[in-house]
This record gives sequence, C-alpha cells and structure tokens, in this order.
Amino acid sequence: MGMVYLIGAGPGDEELITLKAARKLGKCTAVMYDRLAGVGILKYLNPDCKIYYCGKEPGCHYKTQDEINNMLVELAKQGHIVGRIKGGDPYIFGRGGEEALRLIDEGIDFEVIPGITSPISVLNYGGIPVTHRKIAQSFHVFTGKSAEKLNINWDAAANVGGTLVFLMGFENLGVISKKLMESGMNEATPCAVVMRGTTAKQKKVVGTLKDIEEKALKAELHSPSIIVVGQVVQFNDKLNWYEKKPLFGQNVCITRTKEQSKEIREKLIDLGAEVTEINSIEIKPNGEALKQYIDKLASYDYMVFTSVNGVNNFFDYLNNNDYDIRGIKAVFAAIGPATEKAIKERGIIPKIIAEKFVAESLFEKMKDFVKPGDKIFLPRAKNARPYLVEALREKGCTVDECYVYETVVGTLPNNKCFDNVDTVIFTSPSTVNNMIELVGVDSIKEKSVIAIGPITGSTLEKQGIKYEVCDEYTTEGVLKKLVDKN
Repeated sequence: MGMVYLIGAGPGDEELITLKAARKLGKCTAVMYDRLAGVGILKYLNPDCKIYYCGKEPGCHYKTQDEINNMLVELAKQGHIVGRIKGGDPYIFGRGGEEALRLIDEGIDFEVIPGITSPISVLNYGGIPVTHRKIAQSFHVFTGKSAEKLNINWDAAANVGGTLVFLMGFENLGVISKKLMESGMNEATPCAVVMRGTTAKQKKVVGTLKDIEEKALKAELHSPSIIVVGQVVQFNDKLNWYEKKPLFGQNVCITRTKEQSKEIREKLIDLGAEVTEINSIEIKPNGEALKQYIDKLASYDYMVFTSVNGVNNFFDYLNNNDYDIRGIKAVFAAIGPATEKAIKERGIIPKIIAEKFVAESLFEKMKDFVKPGDKIFLPRAKNARPYLVEALREKGCTVDECYVYETVVGTLPNNKCFDNVDTVIFTSPSTVNNMIELVGVDSIKEKSVIAIGPITGSTLEKQGIKYEVCDEYTTEGVLKKLVDKN
C-alpha cells in the first residue's frame, strides 16, 4: 500500500509553492494535478514519475470528482507515493476533504500540505490588501459557483463589513452584485475582478457594485477570476507592485536543459514574466569517453570548454575516478561567462574567455595564444559544430576532441504547455531543431522569437522562422532584448 499527499500548489505563480510541497513532490512516483496548478510545479518531479492531468474546465470536465477519488485509491493500492496537486489550498473550495475521507474509508495513509490560497495572494498581486487598519478589519470568503442556489445569507454578507471575496463566481458576477445591493449594500461600494491572478495573463477590472459586471464583460474577462468587494479595492493602483514589473504580461518559453534553465528562469520571474520551461535538450553523459585520454591530460597545453555541460561531465568523471587535477598544467579556455563560471566553481581560473557564446569568438581569443604544435584537449558534445576544431587545426595545433556527452530531444511537460507562450528563447541550433520536433514549426512561427546569437539565428532562418537576435550573446543579452521589446 502506498500513500497520498494532498498538496496545495498555490495560485499559479510557480514560486508560490512551499518548501515542503517541493520536497514531497520529489518523492512522488505518481501525481495528479489540476488546471489551476501551473505546469511549472512539475519541475519538482523525478523524471520517472507518472503524471495524470485531471483538471476541471468550465463545460469540459476531464474527470468527475468520483473518478478522481477512485484514481487516488487505485494508484495508492498499486504502491505509488501519490501527489494530488491542487491549485491554492486543498481544503479551501478544493474538495480535498472529500478526497481525504475517501482515503480514510480505504485505509490509505495521507498527509495534507497546505498551500497559499488565492483569496489572499491573487488580491495581493492585484494591489489589493485583503485587510487594512481602520478600513477592513475582517475578510469573508465565499464560493460564487452556482450563487443563485447557494445558501448564502445575503443580508448578513451585505452588512458584515470588511472585505468580501468570491471564488469561482465570474459567471454569477451579476447575481452576486445584485443580491448584495438588494440586501442593502451601497451600489457605489468599490469592487474588482482579478482574472488569472499571479500569472502573466493577469487582468484586473475595477468598478463599483453597480457597474462591475458591465466593465468586466467589456474587458472580456472570464474564469478563473476572483471577485472582491470592499473599500480595500481603492488601493489597487497605489499598491500595484506586480503589474509594474518590466516583463509583466509576458509568458516566456525557455528551451535549455533543466540544469541550465534555473538562472535565467529566476531572473525572468523577478522581472515579472511567467516562465514556461520546456527542456528541449536532455543531456546523456558519456564520461567513459575520457578513459582513453586520462593518462594524457598532463601533456596538453590547452583545455578548451565550449559549454557548462562539457565542464561538468569532464570534472565529474575525474572526481569519480580519483584523478588529481593538479596534474593538469594546461591553460584553460572558456566560451562565454556561464562556462567561465562553471570552471571557476571547480577551483580553476580560465585564462582565455570568449565574451560571446559562439565558437568564432573563442577562436578569436585563442589565436593570439596558440602556436603550431600546441596540444589542445576539447571535451564537448557529440553533435557540436566542427568550426573550432577545424580552425585550431588550421593553425597547426593538435586537437583531441572527446565527446563527453550528447544531447537528445527532451519531452513536453504536457500537450498544452506551449499554448499560452508569447516569446520563445533559443540559445543553440539544437534547441531550435528539438523544439520543432516537440511542438512543430508552425506553432513556433506564431510566437515572438529571440535567438541568443547569429548561429542560432541562421538555424531559425533556414526554417522560415522570423526572429530577433541579441546584441550581446549571453543570458543578460537575452533579458535586455526582452525588456526592450516589452
């Protein structure tokens, strides 16, 4: 018998997940997740974890609640550690209590991991504090779904004071505002609707009880939305920190390996973007290729690295085989700042550093150092461009090229993950070719596209994909291009 974690994943921003939730997701062997739980949380799963989408969309329910309950039981009885991922908090209008009761009936162990709930967090991202001294000393959360049928005491709700928050109630916005006004609430009471809060597609409309429905429909808002009624709405502009970020409104797709995506993902999020991470490249290590060279490493004049993956696979193999790197006397060369940083983290300071992330730039730096007869070792990817090796050999150098890893096509987190993307970032020809295989060239042509440099750009051009190229061929160059465009 397995067990089940009922996990609250927060309101949509992939970083609004608790440390405990992220840790437990890493232990799961099967997960079931909802529509309101962003796909970004799937990055915390192990590669072999089974993933089941059971989202409920208006008018299109993939699974009924009974089917979800049955599936939880079945997976647990198969011995899985099951993560039931729910948007917001499992017990706040999330039907987590029903799932827990079913697990108890079946004798299945479970734990509940609370999540950041949307009535507070979404309003925060909309510049609306749910309470405020002397203005709102309480807040009250209602389900707005099927509002006409709910047993809400509208007289009490209209006169209780504080802030009123309605979840899942957009289709009943007119009913909610009408009932509150009929029960004595002033028609001029401030009211707001925040759609898809904490994500790049967040959209907010502010009005009064009297005109909020008209304004929301005119602005083409739709579910999922949160309705808030009360004087705190007046702060929505002054406290509007999120929508003022430079990349707010942008969903940016990064296509690098999982290991290489972290730095740029965090910087994009800090700039206000929502990030769709599609690891189009997966790294298949081949450290054993170094076996035939390990006794020769001390004889090389230069060690040349053209990627972070090359650095890591090289040094990991040496470490695993108890090789003392003090035996290497070569000058180290790196392509770009990321590769330089990876070498420094291994306790070595590279002497030759290409400013741009292209082989041509590295050769321009190296040609002032190398001379005919120099021995050069180049650990890199199996399918790397031949330019650097050919250019160094033309200079009269002896180049040993060792394929310490190869890149293979990655996988999509799910079939819909690319739908909401606005801009795609490509950092190598491999990311271009692999993304075409994963999502199709026509899907990419519908997006705004940025290439980190001209080599990547030429690959896009061959596919008929319009693109912009960065002025600086680095991560910082990508970020600057995005901010300038937005």
